[in-house]
Amino acid sequence: MLFRSHRADTPTENRFGAFTNLFAFRKEGDLHVAEIVASPERSVELFHSLAGEMPKTVDLAMNCLRSGRKFVGEGLHLAEVTEAVARLKVPLATSAGVEIAVYTPDEQLTLSPMLDLWLFARSDRWFYLLLGSELEEAAELPRRSWSVKANEFTGAPELVNAVTAAAERLTLRKV
Repeated sequence: MLFRSHRADTPTENRFGAFTNLFAFRKEGDLHVAEIVASPERSVELFHSLAGEMPKTVDLAMNCLRSGRKFVGEGLHLAEVTEAVARLKVPLATSAGVEIAVYTPDEQLTLSPMLDLWLFARSDRWFYLLLGSELEEAAELPRRSWSVKANEFTGAPELVNAVTAAAERLTLRKV
């Protein structure tokens, strides 16, 4: 057979279903909200690239469900934050279990412990950035058929060490 009519599913697609790169954008009160559905690797990569679109000075919060530690920092330089996020990309995509929020008084970009990506903003500028990120707009997003509870995130010492190192590098304070 020269041409295949059906491509073989990858192991990830077999376990979790095929991933799509979709976003839904809506207005809730005076906030514009974007929810993004993508593979774990793509979500983490998008978080890193979209964080680079934030203002030059940001605040950062990290909640490591695996260690139970929370860190915050205010008035951080964006370049330092994006560098710290870049160092976290591989352990985050591999293990998940950390919520990271980069925010200002007008915008918030959040990567959830389940690697869901959310944007909250007072302007609609993110809509155009998402369109340029090879994402497809959808009215409704497919819901995940599986979930992990906060207390089920255990282990992953490489991720815990990477989060701790990022917090130290950015001089975040533990809360």
